[in-house]
Amino acid sequence: MLNTRFLRLDDQAHVHAHDHHQLVFSLSGRAEFEVDGRGGEVCRMRACLVPGEADHQFAGMGDNRMLIVDLNPQSCGAQDLELLGQLFDKPRYPALDADFQNLLSYASAELARYGSDSQLARGLGGVMLRALHVRLFDVAAPRRAEPLDVGRLDAYIEQHMGRRISIVELAQLVCLSPSHFHARFKDSVGLTPHQYLLKTRMDRAARLLRESALPLIRIAEECGFSSQSALTTGMRRYLGLTPKRLRSAD
Repeated sequence: MLNTRFLRLDDQAHVHAHDHHQLVFSLSGRAEFEVDGRGGEVCRMRACLVPGEADHQFAGMGDNRMLIVDLNPQSCGAQDLELLGQLFDKPRYPALDADFQNLLSYASAELARYGSDSQLARGLGGVMLRALHVRLFDVAAPRRAEPLDVGRLDAYIEQHMGRRISIVELAQLVCLSPSHFHARFKDSVGLTPHQYLLKTRMDRAARLLRESALPLIRIAEECGFSSQSALTTGMRRYLGLTPKRLRSAD
């Protein structure tokens, strides 16, 4: 048995268990899961594999739309049983690369349009299962970490520049743990997230000083510095100029 359905997960936590395996993908939004005591988040870049009989609880996070795939091992052949046995031997939150996300988008669109066709649903579900299995267990296949979506991070930083931005919330934006995010970010950008945030704030402050007549206190507020003196100290340390010198230089 393979059954697929679309579902919005409620904000209230739900706890249950069932005898079939379950795959949970996010088409939009996020959800928090805890399966046999192991917590994780489902988002566009991370799925959840719930083994049959596993106690689990879950809650949606705001507006969300999930694709749920239910799998009953009792109706599977020997080859499929081996695949399911490996995939669902424990709770998992596998990362989904860009190619898999494209596959998920295609599959969900077909299911939304032709979901009443049980053969199509089984075929698409089987393809997604096999694609996950290859990524998790095919040691011969080269594994390459997907580059971080720095553009998405930049847009978020720009939108929230006027307040403190934590590394935890940036990591959540790309569905990574803070430590993994820190390492991936430094590999991708060449700076730590903290250094990059400071550089971005400094660059914006310098641009506002050159291109606007805003008072220094306003520029400090808009760029997320705690005070005018914090901005002055930061500029002197990292640019070698005070804001006054920088503005008068133009």
